[in-house]
Amino acid sequence: MELTALQIIVLILAWAGYGLLHSLLATLALKRRAASRWPWAPRVYRLAFNGLAVVLLAPPLYLMHRWQGTPLWQWTGVSLWVANSLAVLALVGFVLTLKDYDTAEFLGTRQWRGSERRVEDQESLHISHLHRYVRHPWYFLALVLIWTRQMDGAFLVSALCITAYFIVGSRFEEHKLIQYHGDAYREYMQRVPGIVPMPGRFLSTREARILTKKYRDTSGPGTE
Repeated sequence: MELTALQIIVLILAWAGYGLLHSLLATLALKRRAASRWPWAPRVYRLAFNGLAVVLLAPPLYLMHRWQGTPLWQWTGVSLWVANSLAVLALVGFVLTLKDYDTAEFLGTRQWRGSERRVEDQESLHISHLHRYVRHPWYFLALVLIWTRQMDGAFLVSALCITAYFIVGSRFEEHKLIQYHGDAYREYMQRVPGIVPMPGRFLSTREARILTKKYRDTSGPGTE
């Protein structure tokens, strides 16, 4: 079936509501407010944030499934082989980059087990191999996965909404990262593109090491 105008609006609002709430919950201001009211909040905030982020995906994903229709386009022949190859490479990229993140910090299990009372993320600035080419490799890899799939109307609207959220959300995220990492991250932003790799804009291994050392020599996690 084809989406009606009302269905398109509802689906956009569902994704927009998810993005707005997700970004709001990630702000330092809300984290600090929670910590000031409940001293135990820093220990559980990240874990609860991730759990809620998964639960809140249910409404837009349900609508996308409920309103799925005839594909707008289908990959065939060589294009199908290329699309699936890119998707596999993106999945491999996700797996390979897991080692470049502090998974316990990212999930919130480290905070849960510890006694840290600071609301700022404690993971230090680390420029991994893929981070030398793009500041948000997971966003890039997710977009490769999304845009190499066959699209019906609901999937296309959702793909556009997710792409827009990655672009807008990364701006808010980087405002917070500047508070954490200061001038070193500003320089990193100037030299490496945000979501899509660009020719000639990347850091060599040596340049990434120098930039990381500059951060360690001038600041620490949570510096504002």
